[in-house]
Amino acid sequence: MIFRAKANKALDRAEDPRETLDYSYQKQLELLQKVRRGVADVATSRKRLELQLNQLQSQSSKLEDQGRKALALGREDLAREALSRRAALQQQVTDLETQHATLQGEEEKLTLAAQRLQAKVDAFRTKKETIKATYTAAQAQTRIGEAFSGISEEMGDVGLAIQRAEDKTAQLQARAGAIDELLASGALDDQSGMHKDEIQAELDRISGGSDVELELQRMKAELAGGSSQQAIEGGSGQAQSQQQPQDTPRFDKQ
Repeated sequence: MIFRAKANKALDRAEDPRETLDYSYQKQLELLQKVRRGVADVATSRKRLELQLNQLQSQSSKLEDQGRKALALGREDLAREALSRRAALQQQVTDLETQHATLQGEEEKLTLAAQRLQAKVDAFRTKKETIKATYTAAQAQTRIGEAFSGISEEMGDVGLAIQRAEDKTAQLQARAGAIDELLASGALDDQSGMHKDEIQAELDRISGGSDVELELQRMKAELAGGSSQQAIEGGSGQAQSQQQPQDTPRFDKQ
């Protein structure tokens, strides 16, 4: 039962009513062709019997004339023989006429059946085309409705692809946000050394600023120290130059 149910469902899905109607119409045409062929065969047989009847009737008339001539010549024996043969032919003519009447009746029946079948086939063809047109219009309307509602197989595949793309995008966005939070909290080490959190950046900035300030203070101190030493050295030189004339002995000219 399961196999039959599945097979029936598969056949119902694969069946196209338009193809079924065309197949039925083709079968009716074949049946009509057979009926017409039967009518033609019966008509041929009837015509053959008519030819045989004509020949037998011609022979019967000929034997009657021969018997009449023989009787006129005093040949009663020949006249009797001619009439005997004519009587045998007449029996054949009677049998052929009976068969001819039977064939003619069959021919009329088959002709009437062919006419009725032709009328049914014509009516079926009109009905078939009407049903096919209605089915095609209904199928088109159904596809349009499914396309608008998004429940068709094609639109369902498109909707599924869009949903999957949105899900993957959301997943990637969530993953990127989680990684940024973990890096910012220090739970993950940045192996590239390129990423720093805000606190580390602030500390680096302060350290950099402190180093600059310390270097600036040192340079100011060095400059200040150099200026004091030069001033001291300059003062000592002037004092020595002022004291040197007093220390130098003078010699009077004699």
